[in-house]
Amino acid sequence: MKIALGLGCDRDTPLLTLRAAIDAALAACQARITDVAAVASIDLKADEPALLQLATENGWTIRFYPAGKLAVVDVTHPSETVRRHTGTPSVSEAAALLAAGTDKSQLLIEKHRHRGPDGRNATVSIARIPE
Repeated sequence: MKIALGLGCDRDTPLLTLRAAIDAALAACQARITDVAAVASIDLKADEPALLQLATENGWTIRFYPAGKLAVVDVTHPSETVRRHTGTPSVSEAAALLAAGTDKSQLLIEKHRHRGPDGRNATVSIARIPE
């Protein structure tokens, strides 16, 4: 199985918090880190240190989508709070779906939220990549 991760996080979220969010989301859908074939987020996070370090450590290329492109994706859990902060009602779900090239019927994890011991939040969505 090949999957796409859609990632969202607070500014300056530590790497350990982001890793914990991903590990929990993968475990929830019985996937492995080696199943990850695509990773995406919003372009506002293109300079986020933990995202970039995570990509480097895992050999991933992260796609960063503009809010306008994410905003037109039909998602299960749109959020007005996310829209206020980013300009799109969804970051992680929409990014996962765009990276997977599919629709919300292929979401394995719709929106896994994780708050680290540091108080920072990370969100992970996982979509199956059609074969």
